[in-house]
Amino acid sequence: MMFVLLFAKPATLMFDAWWNDPNSGHGLLLAPLSLYFAWKSGIVEGSKPQRVLGAAILIFAVLFRYAADLAAELFVMRGSMLMALAGLTVWYGGFRQLLHWWLPFTLTALSIPIPEVILNTVALPLQFMASKIGAGLLKWRDIPVMMNGNVIRIPGQELFVAEACSGLRSLTALLSLGVLLGAMFLQKWPTRLLLILVAIPIAIAINGFRIFLTGFLVLFVSPEMGEGFMHTSEGMVMFGAAFVITAFVAWMLGSVESKVLRGSRSEA
Repeated sequence: MMFVLLFAKPATLMFDAWWNDPNSGHGLLLAPLSLYFAWKSGIVEGSKPQRVLGAAILIFAVLFRYAADLAAELFVMRGSMLMALAGLTVWYGGFRQLLHWWLPFTLTALSIPIPEVILNTVALPLQFMASKIGAGLLKWRDIPVMMNGNVIRIPGQELFVAEACSGLRSLTALLSLGVLLGAMFLQKWPTRLLLILVAIPIAIAINGFRIFLTGFLVLFVSPEMGEGFMHTSEGMVMFGAAFVITAFVAWMLGSVESKVLRGSRSEA
């Protein structure tokens, strides 16, 4: 009850961001998944309450929550809620239980909306990178291209790679899927980390290809292909392709991992 009273505001603000901010919408999926995986993994055998450590984490969470409220720092305020949940877990089940629930806590952490400062810092380089990839692929198809920053000029058309097309949304969502796929299909931390790292260039490359596809369709099919429903549909298809590629990489890493583990067992 005290948790609800203390952290009602951060929870409300976070749900509002999930519902209204396209860059944070993946939280609507990750939050229920976190609850599911916490329930599925259950209570680890031999877990014991650690009251002192749990109380210390809870105290810090409350301090961060009110300090962030005074400073109007939404990211820290939302993060304090996750810290409080970690404190409650340690209070009732100990630090061992917290480690056992690493996946639910990681997914919940990834669902916290990224601060605007980081969004603005990362989005612009991603826009330029995606523009370069798209323009390069258009040139590869012998289409005359002139590029000025994040504006791509093709015969009779001009493509503006906006912040929404930077690929940041697909990148954050794909990183979350990488964590999820790694937990489900991989056994070792190095291969899980490798999968997450591989997801980054996959997201960037797919977004660059999306810009190329948009330019190609705008030029040879219809200018309407670069806006509205058709443009949104292209993005959904491209993200589906990125997910399939990431899943395939997870399967390959899982196969290699299984062979290595079998080899080490046979040698032993």
